[in-house]
Amino acid sequence: MMEFPHSNLQMRDRSDPELPKHLQDFIGFLMQGGEREMTQSLYAVYRHLQRVQNQASFEVEGENIEAISTWAIQSNAILFLPDGSVRDPCGKVLVDPDTGEAEDRATVPYLDGAVQRKSRTMDQLAQRSIHVAENLPPAVGEGEVELRSAEDVAWRSIGLLIAAVRAESVASEEPIAVDELRARAPLAFKAFTPAESEFVQDTNPDNQTVVNFAWRYESLFVLQWALGLHAALPFPDKICDVPGVARCMLPKNHGEILRQAKLRSTAEILDALDFNYRLLWSVRDAGLNKTEPPAGIDPGVVSERQHALNWLVRFEDSDWDHVDTPS
Repeated sequence: MMEFPHSNLQMRDRSDPELPKHLQDFIGFLMQGGEREMTQSLYAVYRHLQRVQNQASFEVEGENIEAISTWAIQSNAILFLPDGSVRDPCGKVLVDPDTGEAEDRATVPYLDGAVQRKSRTMDQLAQRSIHVAENLPPAVGEGEVELRSAEDVAWRSIGLLIAAVRAESVASEEPIAVDELRARAPLAFKAFTPAESEFVQDTNPDNQTVVNFAWRYESLFVLQWALGLHAALPFPDKICDVPGVARCMLPKNHGEILRQAKLRSTAEILDALDFNYRLLWSVRDAGLNKTEPPAGIDPGVVSERQHALNWLVRFEDSDWDHVDTPS
């Protein structure tokens, strides 16, 4: 609530279909259509705007400007002023309209729960002697995220399973015919993404595509965990139990899985996201430095987990085939 004098208040949230487009246009404006050099502060503002759930527009007289800060801190808000600058809750410049630079000590706000989650993750990583850059931001907070529905996750899991089964059969040089797959798992053919449908029906896929789809067992394992079909996500130093992953989602049970689908708590899923996000950074950092991943982390497992987790939290609102996994 805005407990300071103001006028011309207009508010909207994600229920307004124009808000996501407005935010994307605003990001383009700040990035000057891709011409402005990306900096750490600009990237943080960019990610913050992608998480925005509410927008408020109002006017404040000069003597009341300082009161905005208290509200902005409580609301996890950044401010866009008439001078074209983007500012943090305390009024420091995050994006200068001319240079794109940030003022010293300007900071993008994060929800307290997200900051606390990052702190817990960093403690867990330190216990395993895994170094991660301190300046990596927290993952999305509970107040900023709308998870995929349990039904959507169940449908996605069914499609992933049969695409991975097809890849495994091709890799073993005993390909299961498309007609047989359709007969055994008809619901999967309703669940496939465009890329999965193309792959499953390709009679001669290239080796790398087969490998890519076989790795999807790891993404599937995460979605099954999110549905409560596995007790925990173990540390990613080895691949999942592929036969076990397949057994817990047999085609004959697909209808029941869809009917009974229920997600874990948002907090559990965000804990996994924050932890895996930092593991992914550590793996990629090791790759850049030509060293072994710390603590025996399997890069493929971490990458596939991040794909699934980013999809779960609607990262960049991307569909499955186009999910990005930046670190």
